[in-house]
Amino acid sequence: MTEKKFAISESLCATDIKNIRKKLNLSQTEFAELVNVSKKTIERWESSVSDKEITGPIVTLVKLLNEYPQSSDDLKIPPKTYAMRLWYMCNEDICTIIDVDEPSRKVRIFNYTKHYMLRAFGREEKPTFEQYEEFLESRCFPRTRDKMKLILKELDLPFYEPLMIIEKTQGRMAEDNFWIRIER
Repeated sequence: MTEKKFAISESLCATDIKNIRKKLNLSQTEFAELVNVSKKTIERWESSVSDKEITGPIVTLVKLLNEYPQSSDDLKIPPKTYAMRLWYMCNEDICTIIDVDEPSRKVRIFNYTKHYMLRAFGREEKPTFEQYEEFLESRCFPRTRDKMKLILKELDLPFYEPLMIIEKTQGRMAEDNFWIRIER
């Protein structure tokens, strides 16, 4: 037998799954989404016979959720409060959600990473509308770009408008893995 290197159980039982789900106050569907499995898997785990062991990554995840239950809240996506939502992504990871009310010039953000370099506004937790506009422009080619009219024509855009450019390009830049999904 090899020496254990981590203080993690090797398995769970149905009661362990039910208890953590109830501790987090989540439905089976919500818990399934949190741990990235199907609802049927949660149902199967919770109804398994008490001597049936549940193994795999869920064991470590349940240990962490028991120790840090606030992690579940930190990962929740809030209801959309403004007309437009931008999802600032790095590859497939959500870094920042930006809710925008353009008519009243309001911006609200939700960060999903502790790494400031991955956040849309770095350390700024309450960006102004002007900072939001600067952010949009930072995800586009510069206004002063040589042959800008040709690029705009290629994008089928009549003039330089950062949000319209991002809608066409997803705010992708050649030198990074960040992109933006816009939801209206």
